[in-house]
Amino acid sequence: MTQRVGLTDITITYSRPSAKGRTVAGNLIPMGKRWRTGANATTKIKFSDEVILEGKKVPAGEYGLYTIPNKDKWTVVLSKNTKQGANVDDFKDEDNVASISAKTYNLANKVETFTINFSDLTPATANVDMQWENIGAKFRITTEVDAKVMAQINEKVINGAATATPADYAAAAVYYLDNDKDMKQALAWMQKANEKDPKFWNMHTEAKIRMKMKDYKGATTAAEQSKKLATEAKNTDYVKMNDELIATAKKGGTTK
Repeated sequence: MTQRVGLTDITITYSRPSAKGRTVAGNLIPMGKRWRTGANATTKIKFSDEVILEGKKVPAGEYGLYTIPNKDKWTVVLSKNTKQGANVDDFKDEDNVASISAKTYNLANKVETFTINFSDLTPATANVDMQWENIGAKFRITTEVDAKVMAQINEKVINGAATATPADYAAAAVYYLDNDKDMKQALAWMQKANEKDPKFWNMHTEAKIRMKMKDYKGATTAAEQSKKLATEAKNTDYVKMNDELIATAKKGGTTK
């Protein structure tokens, strides 16, 4: 199972035991003892870049994922050893890469087969959520997004202005808009993206940037241009979004 969080790929490889009428807590999930967090081969978690697990930095790489379940919290241990399997008695502490806490909670519905999910995703974070029977435990992974994207913008748009494409300028402008950065710079880049071959989606973004700058007249003009292009492209979604933005701009930015 692989999930991209920010610009980082996170892969979890695990086997899924089922309860089959057996007691899970204290039996299939051994309380207070190290568990391989699944069945068969070692459960593994792999990061394409450095990440932060509950405040602790973990380098890029693949690790064995072990847990020590308890009622109120599980201790999650990442190990350099990815071939330990069920042999948890010979676990070597010197192989530990990180040890963190995962909060436990009660599940509303019974989960027959042990499951690991990614949940509560944001542009830079996700929870790894482990569930079985009525037990849930999860921990947060945070990835570095801003520094990487800013490095790309610096390379392709700022230092690489001579070869920057309209798509490069548009992507940089969208990132600045979405992350509340310099709106004047975002507008300048989006105008560059739109100056030769304006696209309805980029014109709509220009309108949103102008709205954020409280340039309601300019936002209306950009939205009207976007609507015209979207109408020609028969994109009803953007026609509707532009109508809504124009109506809001005419009210001075309020939605009431």
